[in-house]
Amino acid sequence: MANESRPCPCDIGDRLDYGGRGQEVQVEHIKAYVCKPPASTDKAVIVIHDIFGWQLPNTRYMADMLAANGYIAICPDFFVGQEAWKPSNDWASFNDWLKTRNAGKIDKEVDVILKYLSEQCAAKKIGVIGFCWGGAAVQHLMLKNPHLKTGVSLYGVIRFFDDRSSLLHPTFFIFAEKDDHIPLEQVTLLEQKLKQNCKVDYKVKIYPGQTHGFVHRKREDINPQDKPYIEEGRKDMINWLNKYL
Repeated sequence: MANESRPCPCDIGDRLDYGGRGQEVQVEHIKAYVCKPPASTDKAVIVIHDIFGWQLPNTRYMADMLAANGYIAICPDFFVGQEAWKPSNDWASFNDWLKTRNAGKIDKEVDVILKYLSEQCAAKKIGVIGFCWGGAAVQHLMLKNPHLKTGVSLYGVIRFFDDRSSLLHPTFFIFAEKDDHIPLEQVTLLEQKLKQNCKVDYKVKIYPGQTHGFVHRKREDINPQDKPYIEEGRKDMINWLNKYL
């Protein structure tokens, strides 16, 4: 379980025993996991992983879920070959580890992936979702990337956020009520800033009783009381994407 002595904003939680329905591809200097829907589409979603990296089965499960809902889903390795965080790592070294993996410095990789989606997959409408570290990356992209249509930030760690709130595109922020690493005061402050500065549609939603990682990392069968919220979070995410893509 997460605890206050860990600077890490992610708790590995329960890993899904999941192989994935997509395939791994090489896009220029980036490895990526791609899953396509049965019918052809011009809509795509970039999935930004958390600190546990692009190969985490749970993140691939979410990419496959997007494909099942009609989107081309791609989960690139935004650490570009650097090692993902492991649960067995020493938490004391986390901040040093993070220095070479800045959620606000992924623009080059995103440009490569956008080019691939448009040229190789015929995607015209592209959105982005991200979890934890990736949720902070979504906030960064929504502030500056003109080519994306919308974003969903799932428990994006607010202390990793850019200190601006003038979003360019509609953005949905999902938070957990009992997240050890994102105090609700920070969420309230984020809402206030968005209210003052944001000219596009946005939504901030807190899911009762939930902890960090609940949408993509907790297993419903282990925590039956959480199942409705996990399902609601996933449905809300899909509905937001459907609305803006």
